[in-house]
Amino acid sequence: MPIDAHLPHEYIAEERLRLEAYRLLASAHTDEDLDAAVEELTDRYGSPPEAVNNLVAVARLRVVAARARLSEVVAAGNFIRLGPVELVESRSLRLTRLYPGSVIKPAVRTILVPRPSTARVGGVPLKDMDLMKWAQDLIESVLLD
Repeated sequence: MPIDAHLPHEYIAEERLRLEAYRLLASAHTDEDLDAAVEELTDRYGSPPEAVNNLVAVARLRVVAARARLSEVVAAGNFIRLGPVELVESRSLRLTRLYPGSVIKPAVRTILVPRPSTARVGGVPLKDMDLMKWAQDLIESVLLD
């Protein structure tokens, strides 16, 4: 997914501490774990810059994707590809109603959802926090109860 998500050298100067912070975020399996990780980073290094907030958004998306049993949420051309997915009919209808132009590929257990943009005509593709929020909303509204 196109997002500027990292721990800048200006935020955590020492490489060992940056790696430790990456491990902390990667080990989070719940929203509460992520909240605690953000609190620890803020306490140790100060208010996180945008790139760190983006990294936390990626971690939150990973948590939601894991709850939906997804192993793949990938930008693929003009689509966002999610898989593996097996949709019952009601969820297939919800997907096509909420995200027109979506393609369901049951043979490969994948769905393709048109990549979101700021406007239907002439808009620019969403990125960073907006794209992460959109993907999280997609997973929650279609794949989770």
